Amino acid sequence: MPLNVFVTGAAGFIGSHVAEALLARGDRVCGLDNFDPFYDRRIKEGNLAKLSAHPSFSFLEGDIRDASALARWGEGIPPDALIHLAAKAGVRPSVADPVGYADVNIHGTIRMLEWARERRVPKVLFASSSSVYGGNTKIPFSEDNFVDHPVSPYAATKKAGELLCHTYFHLYGMNIAALRFFTVYGPRQRPEMAIHKFTRRILDGKEIDLYGDGSSRRDYTYIEDIVSGVLGALTAPPGYRVYNLGGSDTISLLELVALISKVCGKPALRLFKPPQPGDVPMTYANISRARKEIGYDPRTPIGRGVSLFVEWYRSQSI
Repeated sequence: MPLNVFVTGAAGFIGSHVAEALLARGDRVCGLDNFDPFYDRRIKEGNLAKLSAHPSFSFLEGDIRDASALARWGEGIPPDALIHLAAKAGVRPSVADPVGYADVNIHGTIRMLEWARERRVPKVLFASSSSVYGGNTKIPFSEDNFVDHPVSPYAATKKAGELLCHTYFHLYGMNIAALRFFTVYGPRQRPEMAIHKFTRRILDGKEIDLYGDGSSRRDYTYIEDIVSGVLGALTAPPGYRVYNLGGSDTISLLELVALISKVCGKPALRLFKPPQPGDVPMTYANISRARKEIGYDPRTPIGRGVSLFVEWYRSQSI
């Protein structure tokens, strides 16, 4: 039976892909986005173009902190699920603007939880992040790991969001799943993120900045795999659950640059710089819980994913 799914951050990278997948399977989607100026508004408008043509998609430009906007959002439509993806994103920018990140990611999240409580939403999904693991040395990262030592304001706000979700489960019996995304990439990826930025600069023949000695490792997750995990989490067991959504594999920064360079067919001009505050040496997801409980099964290795991304990037540049 089709669901009425409310998606915050619907014009963003992950949000637009999730909305498309929901519509493709027959659900109705009510999107919300405030077009935060973190990057060019036209990119998000482009993300919305395909969605807006669909008869089962509606959209409100509004802020998750704005009670009046939330009151108007999807008025008269009974929500079956809320997928809360809207946030100020990025570790390094959060170091420069911790107050702004706390305002949107904590204040905004509790507004959304109140909205869900008042509307008695049966299922809530909260977009958390692998950054909550901080400098954890127990590899791969498990949802049961200790995560009370975040090393960036962004990570701290995401951990705070998880705590708020647990509080609403405890107080009101809400069914909430916190999804810890591991470095998502693919078509429509935000322009400041590594794979997008490296591809652009390599193809333009410009230097790329590498922070540290290049040995840091990340678990990169292709967007289609993330979307499958998000949709799977709509069927998560009742109560409060936390899931890692990653590729369950790692690649070093130097290896990633070499891979992108090979796919682009152009050399990478590398400029090494000191490590940045808030960066961590490794992310690596243990996804056994997500496999067991929500059928999560990532199928896009990094080599294939980078090829697909570069193909998409070149198609946008024509």
